[in-house]
Amino acid sequence: MEVIVCSAYQEMSVQAAHEVSKVLNTKPNAVLGLATGSTPLGLYKELVRLHKEEGLDFSQVTTFNLDEYVGLPDTHPQSYHYFMKQNFFQHINIPPQNVHIPSGTTRNHLAFCAWYERRITECGGIDLQLLGIGSDGHIAFNEPGSSLGSRTRIKTLAKETIQDNARFFEKKQDVPIYAITMGVGTILEARKLLLLASGKSKAAAVAAAIEGPVTSMITASALQLHPNSMIFMDKEAASQLKMRDYYQWIQDNKPGAPQPEP
Repeated sequence: MEVIVCSAYQEMSVQAAHEVSKVLNTKPNAVLGLATGSTPLGLYKELVRLHKEEGLDFSQVTTFNLDEYVGLPDTHPQSYHYFMKQNFFQHINIPPQNVHIPSGTTRNHLAFCAWYERRITECGGIDLQLLGIGSDGHIAFNEPGSSLGSRTRIKTLAKETIQDNARFFEKKQDVPIYAITMGVGTILEARKLLLLASGKSKAAAVAAAIEGPVTSMITASALQLHPNSMIFMDKEAASQLKMRDYYQWIQDNKPGAPQPEP
């Protein structure tokens, strides 16, 4: 697990976006796993800039989103279909048929979830999976207590998650209580994981995920088991890390990192 503490949200977003661009420049037909929420907005903005100003190409890219609310149609302003279209897909050259987002209106959730898993496999697996982290330490909608081997399925949202997401809806009662989500086991099969965290409200969850035990009560802690995971955060999100100085020392002394003059 590589921990990168950035000075502010903008720097975090740009650095993380450039990790995504490295993958696409190496493998133009890469499969990306995408996340929603306020944290990755800066990353998507930078990827759009790289596309428009530097020619970053998405024409061969395939994407799979982590999750979607059950009961919301694609056109609902708070659906993740709508979020991705407004903030990313309509600004780049990705073919619509290459975009996969869980259906919030499918009538057969079990069959859909099985199909979603098969489709990821058919596309060769996910090369890079983008993640956020909930204030209770969850990734995707894998709430505390989710199996670390879980697959794509319907999940009942925790009260804390509903409360956190209520700010996006007119009233708390409008927040769906179910979501279709990739499982922790599905996420861990991606070849590279990229988790973003911003703000003091995420500091405790970040510390537990990075420096605490691997536990289903903090599903983000499963990243400790992955051979190629990176966690980008701003200073506020890093404020409760006990080994922050060591993480910075590692960054300063990576092979190829600029060295001070003797």
